[in-house]
Amino acid sequence: MSGHSKWSTIKHKKAATDKKRGAMFSKLARAIMVAAKEGGPDPDGNAALANAIAKAKSYSLPKDNIERAIAKGAGGGEGENYETVTYEGFGPGGAAFVVEALTDNRNRTAANVRSIFTKAGSALGAPGSVAWKFDRKGVIIIEGVTDEDELVLAAADAGADDAEGDDGAYRVTCEPTELAAVRDALEAAGYTLASAELTLLPKQPAEIDDEGARKVLKMVDALEEDDDVQDVVFDVEIPEAVLAEQ
Repeated sequence: MSGHSKWSTIKHKKAATDKKRGAMFSKLARAIMVAAKEGGPDPDGNAALANAIAKAKSYSLPKDNIERAIAKGAGGGEGENYETVTYEGFGPGGAAFVVEALTDNRNRTAANVRSIFTKAGSALGAPGSVAWKFDRKGVIIIEGVTDEDELVLAAADAGADDAEGDDGAYRVTCEPTELAAVRDALEAAGYTLASAELTLLPKQPAEIDDEGARKVLKMVDALEEDDDVQDVVFDVEIPEAVLAEQ
């Protein structure tokens, strides 16, 4: 598939999330609470908290909500019983899926995720069955870029690994440990970031036919509607024709 298709898939995922921004707020706050509980309330000394806050801000979580979430987590209240769980499996058309959740009830979350896979005619796999197909990266989305060369140079100077995109929208990738530094450097250079977060990217995106792609997107929507699910990644590129239908 073309680079344009690859970028369009990213833009679709961002747009789909924007439609459900209200539902995202509780998930973002929960991630902040857990990070503050585990590493303390100071983002300067807690990289996980700094990243959770940056992601929350990129989705317009109000400052008061962020501060309350930090206070709750650091105070030993909400967030103390939550844990991160990861599910792997194969979806429609053989697409590899990794689902990351934050839950206070493993049995409930596992049952919900398994049900969604089953309804899609798919199945969960064993730990490690598809994770090897992905790399964890820091991913920054920038929109409204008018000078590609200038952005590429700024991203390289900031320590990023790559910058690619089209139509003024770009994805900057970096090592997870460099996300905060790259994010701060790009903001200091005057760029407005649409999002900045740690996520998984497929090492080798696979092709899928139109019907399979529609089923993949339907499954992604179902997973993201679950209150416990924080992130859903897959390794296929959605064809342009299918993206145009969304």
